[in-house]
Formats: sequence, structure tokens, C-alpha cells
Amino acid sequence: MKLIGPIFRFLCLLAVPARCSLGLTLLLGAGFLALAAPNDTEGPRAGSIEKIKVHGASLEGNLEGDPAERDVFVYLPPGYAANRNQRYPVVYLLHGYGRVGEQWVPFIGLPASMDNGIAKGTTKEMIVVIPDANTKYGGSMYSSSPTTGDWEAYITHDLVSYIDSHYRTIAARESRGLGGHSMGGYGVWRIAMKHPELYASIYALSPCCLMNNPQPPPANAPQPLPPRNNGAAIIDVASGEAAAWSPNPQNAPLFFDRPVVDGKLQPAIVAKWVANSPLAMVDQYVPNLKKYNTIAMDVGLQDSLLGSIREMDQSLTRLQIAHTFETFEGDHSNHLKDRIEFKVLPFFSDHLVFPRKKK
Repeated sequence: MKLIGPIFRFLCLLAVPARCSLGLTLLLGAGFLALAAPNDTEGPRAGSIEKIKVHGASLEGNLEGDPAERDVFVYLPPGYAANRNQRYPVVYLLHGYGRVGEQWVPFIGLPASMDNGIAKGTTKEMIVVIPDANTKYGGSMYSSSPTTGDWEAYITHDLVSYIDSHYRTIAARESRGLGGHSMGGYGVWRIAMKHPELYASIYALSPCCLMNNPQPPPANAPQPLPPRNNGAAIIDVASGEAAAWSPNPQNAPLFFDRPVVDGKLQPAIVAKWVANSPLAMVDQYVPNLKKYNTIAMDVGLQDSLLGSIREMDQSLTRLQIAHTFETFEGDHSNHLKDRIEFKVLPFFSDHLVFPRKKK
């Protein structure tokens, strides 16, 4: 950049001296300095994250008293502000149990994971949407329940409608993806089975709760852990699952039924839990799952959920549902940030439909 002034003065000697001072001013004012070589230490172009509120009519009146006005985090790619006529595909990412959206955004490396991929050319410019699905007991299970609210409808209707009407999206299934981790991976399966008209590609990372078949604890089993607070949310998994899968508006003040009471199994309640298991549901939704352009799932080899996720892979294969399944060295969460950046975001970049570049 320091060379521009001397070079210009040299050129002035070859031109009309009286115009040199004015010419230098005009060139610098017009941004001539931008032609200087870029600084190699500068990072990738930065996208931005907006924290917004999206009201959920589907969540109104839930018996837990959770707010229907939900936090939502929206990643906008670097070109969004400048390219006013450009529209973008959207990827919806669902977080796991005991998390809140504000925690999960940096936990998966946003915005850097998107910015880095765009700079390297492994990820295209997309909008990424992360809704906060934390509830009274730590998570909604992305299910439909009078106790927690209709989270399926919130994700598929309230949220999608809002994002498509407030951002420059490509409002078509071919340009819309759904991914999630753990509870979010469970949400991916149950939502995807029912809504192939909304999403073209799905990715379930280490999905939990694929088979929910509670049993009475053994006689000498230790007492279950009491609810705990992780600093952002109360974590009470047993109550959260019951609120989602066995709600009972007549059973105040909890408004749900437990599958085991005083050590005795409650068969009718257990049946409700099993009915909410993707491994039990999958055979009923084969035509819907075959409508997806691409389906992916992964799990760490040291993840305690490995067995059930392998069963899901086997079920998809048995039913001739095209998909990819990958294992990796790791446990449930220790490589999640890398999986998002190097697997999930490039996956959606490869398989969603982007606008054609104008010639």
C-alpha cells in the first residue's frame, strides 16, 4: 500500500503536473488503495449471526408453561448483506438435550465453521437456523404433546414459515435441509419421516432415543440421578421424555405419566414410549423416507448409542432406503464441532439446490 503514492507521483511527472494533486485525491477517494495486495494474515470473510424471537402458535398453551416465544439463531453468509438479489438454501440444525441455543452455537463452532468452509471452498454460502428447544426439564424431544407443546409443528410450520418470510431463502424443499445431534438427531428422524415435502436432505448425528422401551430397575440398582442444573438449563431426562411421549392433561401438576411407578411397569405407558421410537416407526414411513434425495447418519465408535444407531442403519438397509452411514473414533460429543464443519455443512452444500450463477 505504501508504494501507491510514489508510483503515482512518478506517473505524474510523465503527465500534467497541475493535475497530480487533484488526481491523487480522486484515486485514493475512489478506493484505489483496495487494489493493494491483501494481507495474508487476514481471516476468512465473516458471516453474521442474528438472535431473533420466533413466536410459535403451535406452542401456545403448553401445560409446562414454557414460553411460546422462542430464541432462534440465524447464520447469514458473508455475501448476504451485499448481494441483495441473492437467495440462499437453508439448513435447520437441532440441538441436543440439556442445551440452549445460545450455548450450542459456539459449541458447534458457528460462525467460524461456516466462514472457514466458505473460504476453503468446501461449503457454499447458506443460511443456517438453530432454534432453542430447551424446556422445563431440559428438552422438547421435538415431539408433539399438550404438555410440552407441538414442537413438530413449530419446527416444520411456524419456524419455516417465519424464516422464509423474513429472509431471502429459496423456499423449496430441494433447497432445505434438516440436521441435528443427539436429541436433535432423534428430532431429525421423527420429523423427516412425516415431512418429506419440506426437506430434501437430512443428516442425523449420533441420534438418541431410537428405541424407547423402559424397564423396571433391577433390585439393587442405584437410585437415579436427581435433576441437575448445567448453568443454562434444568436437566431431568426422565421427566422430559415423559412430558413428550406420555402426556396426561388430567395428571396435575406434572401433566404426564411415568412408565415405571413404585418399581412396577405400566404397560400402557410403555407402549406410548415405544410408539415414539424411530426404530418402531421406520417401517410405517418407508415411502416418505424414499422421497429424500440424500440421507446420512453417523456415530462415534465409543458412543454408548452405537448399538441402537447400527440397528437403525440395518433397518434402513433392510427396507432399501438409500442412505450413508459412517462411524468414527470418538464418543457422543467430543468431535461434534469437527463433524459439523467437515461433514455436515459440506454434505448440505453438495446436496441442496443453489441458485444458478448468472453468466
